Amino acid sequence: MKKLVLAALALFLAAGAFAQETECIGKEMDGSLTLRVWGTGRNRTDALEQAKKQAVYDVLFKGITKGNTDYNMRPIMSEVNARERYQDYFDIFFMDRGEFLKYISMEDKRAGSTRVIKRNYRDVTVGVTVRVLVPQLRARLKADGLL
Repeated sequence: MKKLVLAALALFLAAGAFAQETECIGKEMDGSLTLRVWGTGRNRTDALEQAKKQAVYDVLFKGITKGNTDYNMRPIMSEVNARERYQDYFDIFFMDRGEFLKYISMEDKRAGSTRVIKRNYRDVTVGVTVRVLVPQLRARLKADGLL
């Protein structure tokens, strides 16, 4: 019995530490993706900004494989180590209130689409539904010579 209780406790603690992955909810007719994404920050506002950064980062470098499998997407930057190679460019692109916000739309925001998942004494984790404007993002990268 003691082992069962310890195993259940370990499972519960591990589930709390599990990081959420970006999920695809759908693809719009203009090519943009509607995503469910999570961010962690000092407060709710900071966590929302981090979630928006994470959405653009995942579309650029990781691709989207969770959620609606009809719209799985490979990363836009298919070059190996592109983040490191163009670090100066992407550091400026992803700075707070930076250029990445031009490629995020909160059009799909509805009541309850933003929810606080975890709150502790140090940080807040929120989940939010955002739309990433993939065609415009791809055009920007081509114009800047990265694609």
